[in-house]
Amino acid sequence: MSRGERPPAPEPLAVAVVDNHTHLDSETPEDVEALLAAAAAAGVPRSVQIGCDLPAARWTVAALDRFPQLLGGVALHPNEVPDLVAAGEYEAALAEIRALAAHPRVRVVGETGLDHFRTPPEQWALQEDAFRDHVRLAKELGLALQIHDRDAHEDVLRVLAEEGAPERTVFHCFSGDAAMARVCGDAGYYLSFAGTVTFKNADPLREALRAAPRDRVMVETDAPYLTPVPHRGRPNAGYLVPLTVRAMARTLGADLDELCATLTATTESVYGPW
Repeated sequence: MSRGERPPAPEPLAVAVVDNHTHLDSETPEDVEALLAAAAAAGVPRSVQIGCDLPAARWTVAALDRFPQLLGGVALHPNEVPDLVAAGEYEAALAEIRALAAHPRVRVVGETGLDHFRTPPEQWALQEDAFRDHVRLAKELGLALQIHDRDAHEDVLRVLAEEGAPERTVFHCFSGDAAMARVCGDAGYYLSFAGTVTFKNADPLREALRAAPRDRVMVETDAPYLTPVPHRGRPNAGYLVPLTVRAMARTLGADLDELCATLTATTESVYGPW
């Protein structure tokens, strides 16, 4: 990995949790097997693998047949959409996502949403149109929706309100404040917290965690990104989830084992059985 050696494994969790969002397609085949084994040893025996462009979505569906510890999600990432539209390939790409989503262990349409950080304003309308397509697809197929929301909170919430959100709508790597967490909780949305909740400058995010309904909270890696403290900047992976969960328990003043049990029950209620 270009960002240095992998961090050492933390103390395992006594009660297992699920990594709600990871990108194992970014790893070598040998590393995928090793990382899944390391995660299981750390108390993270199951993961939701997200493929958010066509190559990654194809990889995801193939991986579901190989690794029973995975469920999957497929979508066209908002930052991929403008280039697909410009090339005249968007409709065909979305049709392939629809076909891949028919796999019985694809349980998620995502990640989809809006990104006002990496995409210039003149392309935001293209992202919004694609986001609406994905919301409709999730509802049509009866799948959960995982949302990518970067610097676009108000517009993401607006689109969900206008379209009618799927019954199970998850904000992947939640990045809003406490007020947004309360809005999402009132709407019945799920908030998935990543290693960012451990960062020194993340007090507003920790306030959001405290404001969120406990039964609407999940945990994720977004691996290989967003590695929790004290390994920020090094490659992330499922075996590091215990660092994030322990930080969440401290923030909430919660018993660690009880929090793990709640996280797992919530995750299973969203995605169903493995």
